[in-house]
Parts: sequence; structure tokens; C-alpha cells
Amino acid sequence: MISSSDPDPVFSGGGISFITGSRTVNFSYGYSSSKGKRASMEDFYETRISEVDGQMVAFFGVFDGHGGSRTAEYLKSNLFKNLSCHPGLIKDTKTAIVEAFRQTDADYLEEEKGQEKDAGSTASTALLLGNRLLVANVGDSRVVACRAGSAIPLSVDHKPDRSDEHQRIEDAGGFIIWAGTWRVGGVLAVSRAFGDKLLKPYVVAEPEIQEEEIDGVDFIIIASDGLWNVISNNDAVAIIQDITNAEDASRKLVYEAYARGSADNITCVVVRFDVSLPG
Repeated sequence: MISSSDPDPVFSGGGISFITGSRTVNFSYGYSSSKGKRASMEDFYETRISEVDGQMVAFFGVFDGHGGSRTAEYLKSNLFKNLSCHPGLIKDTKTAIVEAFRQTDADYLEEEKGQEKDAGSTASTALLLGNRLLVANVGDSRVVACRAGSAIPLSVDHKPDRSDEHQRIEDAGGFIIWAGTWRVGGVLAVSRAFGDKLLKPYVVAEPEIQEEEIDGVDFIIIASDGLWNVISNNDAVAIIQDITNAEDASRKLVYEAYARGSADNITCVVVRFDVSLPG
């Protein structure tokens, strides 16, 4: 039952598919997205299943824009396209991901040359290739897996006060200061992002990549910080653990984040593995 305390509207959808590798991986996915309490929408998401070099590839991403929506929208349209066109995607997947992220950022910055206002976006993505799950993250959207009922973080937020990020920024000639929260150059509360041309080379679109075997992973959650700011990894897993429909699970998390006081856009993608396909 929807009450007046629920976000409106919530856009959601999903699907069911499979990928063949050394064994067939059945999966379902669902997504939900809400403007929440914000006046404008800067979150975007992508779910794409495509054939690359004769192999089926599934791509899921959440992009949380700042300074406007155009960077996140550009990533939705171009990041997987650039990745799927990379000649090394199947044989050298991690290198392909890094190079596709760099290329997408460079192409976007080239398009941005005429823009006066700066804009940027996070990108949290999961790529399914056979039995392999590769998570690539830039910024503070996040990917969390459920394995045997436990929450397993598959990405680490890129925040300026992370000691290694702080050092990297200073080595590049930048600085961080406290302005309500730690910010790069006193401006940006994430230390890695696409775009943000005025903060290059301190804010980079270099992804951190983590690989997981699908075996034993029940589901993954990819979400913007509108969710993670108010729901812990453990709570998120517990809330949807018994919801077998991935779209329903993603909606539940969006509603719960809103109920817990999230003041941001809220976007969530849930991917469940080893579901039974009809027929």
C-alpha cells in the first residue's frame, strides 16, 4: 500500500535472462528510481544485455550526477557502448573497463568545452561475463552483494578523506578542506568522478575493479548514495533477502530509503542470480 509518505513517482522495471559460460547463469534484474525530495533528477541507470564477440554480456549501472544531470545522462548513453566496442572486452576485461572509462570521460570532457557550468557523475557498474562478475566503481554510489545472507561490499566509496585518495589528490597538486564535509578543492564531496573538468587532474574517472565468482552470490544491489546515506549494507541485504522478485526488491529499498529520511535522488538496481526460468 502506497501512502503519502512514499516517494512519487517511482519509475521501475526489470527482466529475466541467462548467460552461458562454463555453466548457465540464470538471473533476474529490477530497477527503481525516484527524484525523492530533490527538486530535480540527476540519477540515471542502465541495464543492458548484449552479444559481444559471440558471448552474451550483461551490464548494470547507476550514475549519480552533480551540478546537473548531463554527465550522468551521457554515461547512460555511452559507457556500455564504449565498453562493448572495446576489442579486449572478452580476453582482457579489466584493461578494457579501465580504458573504456577513460575514453568515455575524455569524450565527455571534449563535448563539455563549450559549457560554462561544471558537472560530473559517479558510476557504479557490474558486468556479467559467463560466471564472472566484475564491479567497476567511480565515486560514492556503491555495489553490495549478498552471499549466504551476509552483506559483502564489492566497491569502496571514493571520498576525499580516504587516506589513499587524500594522498593521491595531494600528489596531483590538489587539496581537500572541510566545508560541511571533506571536499576536493573545497567543492566536491567525492574524490573520483566523470566530468568535473575544473577539478582535473585531482578528480579522476579511474575505476577500482573487483571480481567475484557468481557461485554463492544470491544477489547484488547497485545504488546511489541517496540510498546508502540512510541504509547500511547489512540493512539493505536484510530488507530484501526474502523478496524473490528483483523489481519488487528494488522498489522496497527506494521506499525504505525515502521513509528513513533520504533527502537525495534514490536509484537502485537489484540483480538476483540462479532464478528458475519459465519453460
